[in-house]
Amino acid sequence: MPPDAFKGQVILVTGGSRGIGRATAAAFGRAGAQVAITYRTQKADADAVVQAIVDGGGEGLALQADITESAAPAAIVDAVVKRWGRLDVLVNNAGITRDTLVMRMSEADWDDVITTNLRGPFLTSKAALRPMLKQRYGRIVNVSSLAGVAGNAGQANYSAAKAGLIGFTRALAKEVGSRNITVNAVAPGFITTDLTRELPAELLERARQAAAIQRLGTPDDVAPAIVFLASKEAAYITGQVLGIDGGLPI
Repeated sequence: MPPDAFKGQVILVTGGSRGIGRATAAAFGRAGAQVAITYRTQKADADAVVQAIVDGGGEGLALQADITESAAPAAIVDAVVKRWGRLDVLVNNAGITRDTLVMRMSEADWDDVITTNLRGPFLTSKAALRPMLKQRYGRIVNVSSLAGVAGNAGQANYSAAKAGLIGFTRALAKEVGSRNITVNAVAPGFITTDLTRELPAELLERARQAAAIQRLGTPDDVAPAIVFLASKEAAYITGQVLGIDGGLPI
């Protein structure tokens, strides 16, 4: 992506302090964007991301927020628009896991994951659409998962939320396409982040061996795809789900 590909554009990445969110925010910064990230607790990590954005030639802003709180997404978007006057791209990346088998899963485990991973993107997208509809331009990229496409044992809550996010992506794309707003999703496979480090080593090894590209992915494998889907070059792509999984069989 050219260094000035996103110059003058404003980007919001939820859950931007670590993993895929961090790599994505930094990539937008290197492309000249003004980038806001949200974080819940990791202030030091968020500040480091902002510094990386600035070092890459962009402008950065870190906002502490819990996107599961009803009023938080609108407050986040208002803060971004107040700072830079517009919002061009939303990346719904924030997510959590509470892995266990269904027979052992508590209602709280189910509700927490659905609330963060599905309700959060709904609320944030709804808030972001206000400035996007007004300016008749926008890009929304949702970070789903291979688990949302194929399911994953021990992750019924996570798989359900990520599958729901794919349905949300496709429905919203049809609602806002006439306003020059695209909505797409990426579906990463096994990516080395804090979330996957909690998975059993034998599961990760089986995934590595089953993939056509026999390694685990990194956040830097995912970020360029998100940046592309947010670009002007992807103007005729909407309602799509891009797998980034090294060729894992579904």
